Amino acid sequence: MTSATPERRRGRQLPTAEELRIWRDFVETTEALTSRVAARLQLDSSLSSGDYAVLLALTEAPDQRMRSSALAAHIGWERSRLSHHLGRMERRGLIRREECATVPRGAEVHLTPSGAEAFAQATFPHLRTIRELFVDALTPDQLRAAGDLAGALREHLGPRHEE
Repeated sequence: MTSATPERRRGRQLPTAEELRIWRDFVETTEALTSRVAARLQLDSSLSSGDYAVLLALTEAPDQRMRSSALAAHIGWERSRLSHHLGRMERRGLIRREECATVPRGAEVHLTPSGAEAFAQATFPHLRTIRELFVDALTPDQLRAAGDLAGALREHLGPRHEE
C-alpha cells in the first residue's frame, strides 16, 4: 500500500507543473485578449467594456429596461460597482434610472436614445475586433474546442451570483 499525501486523500491534489503552466498560459492569454478588445472598443467608440455590457443587456431586455439588481446579476457585477458605473453612464446620457413602481426602494435602468445610438455605432467595430483578435486566430476545430472549454468551466462554476 502506498501512502497518499493528505491532499490526495481528500481529493484535493495540487496541480502539476504542466497543469500550472497551462493555467498561467490560459489566464495570461485571456487577460491580454480582454485588454486588447477593451482598448479597441474604447478607441473605436469611447465606450468602456463595462458600458458595452450594460448597453448590450439593456438592448436585449424587454422594453430596453431592467431592474438594477437583475442587471447586476445578468452582467455578473456587485450591485455597488454597478451603481457607481450607472451614475457615470447616466451623466453621459446613455441610461436613466427611475424608481420602480412595483418594488419599494427598487430602481429600473432604462436605455436612452443616446445610449441606443452609442451601442449601435459601437457594435460593428466591436464585432470586427472580436473576429480579428479571437475568431480569425483559431481554426474551426479550435473555435469549437474553445466553446466546449468555456461551457465546461461555466457549468463547473455554476450560476453567477454575488459573493
